[in-house]
Amino acid sequence: MSTYHEPVLLQACIEGLGLQPGGTYVDVTFGGGGHSREILRQLEGGRLFGFDQDADARANAQAIGDSRLTFVASNFRNLKRYLRLYKAEQVDGILADLGISSHQIDTPERGFSTRFEADLDMRMNQQAERTAREVVNEYSEADLHRILGMYGEITNARTAASAIVSARSNRPLNTINDLKAALQRYAPRGKENKYFAQVFQALRIEVNEELQALEEFLEQVPEVLKPGGRLVVMSYHSLEDRLVKNFINKGKFQGEVEKDLYGNELKPLRAITRKPIEATPDEIARNPRARSAKLRIAEKL
Repeated sequence: MSTYHEPVLLQACIEGLGLQPGGTYVDVTFGGGGHSREILRQLEGGRLFGFDQDADARANAQAIGDSRLTFVASNFRNLKRYLRLYKAEQVDGILADLGISSHQIDTPERGFSTRFEADLDMRMNQQAERTAREVVNEYSEADLHRILGMYGEITNARTAASAIVSARSNRPLNTINDLKAALQRYAPRGKENKYFAQVFQALRIEVNEELQALEEFLEQVPEVLKPGGRLVVMSYHSLEDRLVKNFINKGKFQGEVEKDLYGNELKPLRAITRKPIEATPDEIARNPRARSAKLRIAEKL
């Protein structure tokens, strides 16, 4: 448990859920169980479902040892299917703390961190087939360019993709240091750490299909939430936050909100927070992971 992060914006998340003592809630990113523990502490009866595709999270759920908690070893893109399986078709609130956990970053062999030498892995679900090594060594230059530009938002994505393809033609890029060596001369001087963090973000998003999974999850939320039920989502980069914001405000990911013949907006959720909630300087000092967190809250109409 010690390597799991302190829950970010814990009180804002709990308040955003508007907990009913006997309600049914879902923490779709269970991780170390920090948010879930607080939800359970405030429930009287009720039920909590914790979703996580990472095997390490299962042990954390077992350690809590609470009969009200049901752990689901699955990606949150399968939300509706598993809730139906457990006879909980509609719930009172859903919490999602997106992105990667400190535990995953701080476990060197997982290959998520630029700080350690390890195989290029980056799988959140360690049973999944695709690894970062496969992406780096087998994707076309055009696909690498697209991923680095779209998911990593690096300015020299075309050059970086070309450098990777050139380096792997001599020998496979199997480790973190192999990849960093291939890109070292293209990293802006003095900003190398940020540059490699963006490259790793791009690969991680691709390996884990993070944005596709987020879209699939959000599309299921209106059906799963009871009227008046709350959605609380915390994101850590603009790609995630944009999807969440658009879905809450427009009921879809692109384009304008649809309207009926009378001009009424056709969307399933209502934003509770006009602007995202962000961490205070005190929390950021205590927990650096909170620096980029953006919390949005919505209610089912």
